[in-house]
Amino acid sequence: MSLLLPQPVGIPAPLPSLHSEAYWSGCRRHQLLYQQCGQCGYRGLGAFTVCAQCHAASPVWEASAGTGSLYSWTVVWRPPSPSFRVPYAPAVVRLDEGVWMMSAVIGCEPEELHDGLRLAVEFHPASDEITLPYFAPARGGAAH
Repeated sequence: MSLLLPQPVGIPAPLPSLHSEAYWSGCRRHQLLYQQCGQCGYRGLGAFTVCAQCHAASPVWEASAGTGSLYSWTVVWRPPSPSFRVPYAPAVVRLDEGVWMMSAVIGCEPEELHDGLRLAVEFHPASDEITLPYFAPARGGAAH
């Protein structure tokens, strides 16, 4: 049995920037945020100050429902650092709002991962300051 689990506290954690602090504050509150352009509606997960589509400087932070589907993944058995727990499954998740994000899948066996697997966000600490969003199979787990 090789259940995919969140990483332990102490792994190398991201360093928030001036522009990404709102995202990381949301994660600490167990709220997944993304940005949306106030002009054209373009949605993106990364903190941006200028829209990649229309070049407007009017992004706003929106709350995601935290649900989506598995698009792509791999299972890592050899960690880049001894602080990482294996196996882990870095993944690309299609959020229901149309935003794509990198995360990791937890709460299932590696063999259960498949394209379209319905996922829901869970938050777990990486340090005292950083909480990471992970995705676990949603109840039912059916493709969307």
